[in-house]
Amino acid sequence: MTVFPSEAPLLPEILALHGKWRGSRDAVICGDERLDWRAFCAANHRFAHGLAARGIHPGDRVGVVMSNGLPMVQALFGTLAAGAVSVPLNLSVSDDAMLAMLEDAGVRALVVTPDQRRRVDALRDRLPASLVLLLCSDNDGAYAWADGGADGWERLSALCEGQPAHLPAIALDPEAPLNIIYSSGTTGLPKGILHTHRGRRDWAYDLAIALRYHGAARTLLTIGLYSNISWVAMLCTVLAGGTLVVHERFDAEGFLDSVQDLGITHTAMVPIQFQRVVAAQRERPRDLSSMQGMMSCGSPLHETLKQAIFAEFPCGIIELYGLTEGIITTLDPEDAEGRWQSVGRPLIGTDIAIIDDNDEHCAPGTAGEIVSRGRITMPGYWQRDAANADACYRDGDGRVWLRSGDIGYVDAEGFLYIVDRKKDMILSGGQNIYPQDIEAELYTHPGVDDVAVIGVPSRRWGETPLALVVAAQSLVPAELLDWANQRLGRQQRLADLLLVDELPRNPNGKILKRELRQQYGERVYE
Repeated sequence: MTVFPSEAPLLPEILALHGKWRGSRDAVICGDERLDWRAFCAANHRFAHGLAARGIHPGDRVGVVMSNGLPMVQALFGTLAAGAVSVPLNLSVSDDAMLAMLEDAGVRALVVTPDQRRRVDALRDRLPASLVLLLCSDNDGAYAWADGGADGWERLSALCEGQPAHLPAIALDPEAPLNIIYSSGTTGLPKGILHTHRGRRDWAYDLAIALRYHGAARTLLTIGLYSNISWVAMLCTVLAGGTLVVHERFDAEGFLDSVQDLGITHTAMVPIQFQRVVAAQRERPRDLSSMQGMMSCGSPLHETLKQAIFAEFPCGIIELYGLTEGIITTLDPEDAEGRWQSVGRPLIGTDIAIIDDNDEHCAPGTAGEIVSRGRITMPGYWQRDAANADACYRDGDGRVWLRSGDIGYVDAEGFLYIVDRKKDMILSGGQNIYPQDIEAELYTHPGVDDVAVIGVPSRRWGETPLALVVAAQSLVPAELLDWANQRLGRQQRLADLLLVDELPRNPNGKILKRELRQQYGERVYE
């Protein structure tokens, strides 16, 4: 009997097949530059062959320190085609953090955009010893270094010149690493989250269904392509053979103009971006009828903003709760009414559970730590055995679950509600207080534009809540404090409320409460 192979192709082959069968369709649009699928695949494959010609082999790590644009897209997908492991870094991290991540990953090659070259040059003596190849994308001749010259830099175009346009013939192990995404990088050394070729492919399949992607998708990316939020949108789009539209940076007006002018169908952003977009749309409405699937993640999408998005966008919004490590739930637009504070149900083929401090499963409606298992779970943190052990929960049947560090509960219908980050929880007088509950109440006040609640020392209670508010209009702090405390539970009441100009956020829009605790943690209340 003849047996035909049935192993599903990995992403490099899937994309190469798009180049063959969808060659004339747009693959990437960056400003005035655009590549159809045939040209996009050819560019990626030339990059991959160029890496191999310079001694970069499958499994080698390639650091990516680049601003959004076509060269960064090429570097990421060219590295993918080479079987090498991309390590895209957040540009906002400190020099010490960047160097620590490059060293931790053991990068063999480093690709930068011209705007980052001077920064890397200044750190040349501190770059990892493993580094053998420095690449810089072209910028209309702004840099006239000699290819492979004394300064060690090589142009991206020189790397690709004369290389074949076909996919390199590499026998990829499905469990081989595809990329390493570092969890943060604001201070210290974050953990490298490893994803494999099989894992990223399956992750993209499952998310593409949940987020409603298809071959005609035109996806607008406004967050740095180093972010896993961007990887969600990128991989779902390219898996389906759609079009990536990449903005160099986020601008609410530019976002709305692109939706209208380019027929954008999908996007993935964080709540603060949607807040700016809603305000801009109300100021000058545009035609948003092309939009079919929007995803918000990275931080809680509070009820007032979620309803405002539904009012401005006919497609509504899909809120995604998740970790880069591999925990994902989504709330479909059709399920939002009456469940505005929920983050939905688990992604297809995954399971979640709520466990208490004794690792026992909680009943519906009871809050505890969220744990998850499924095929989208990472294989582990890069070279962090202790962190991997800490992240594992093994149930009574011997099944391994991934701990989230988040507190939530599941209602009787199976919808998940996030209570707070375990590390952000305030312990006051022996009672657990969840800042997110207080923040949700403050957001209902029309004068509140942004808010964060943290725990600060209390002589009587140990800890007590402090609110930091960015005002949307003129406010009297004492009046807002009284307004809030009249609506909060007795144990939730704020010790103080301060007006601030802005709240510190990482590039993905998540409020950096660690910095707030450092700044205001010396305040002591009765």
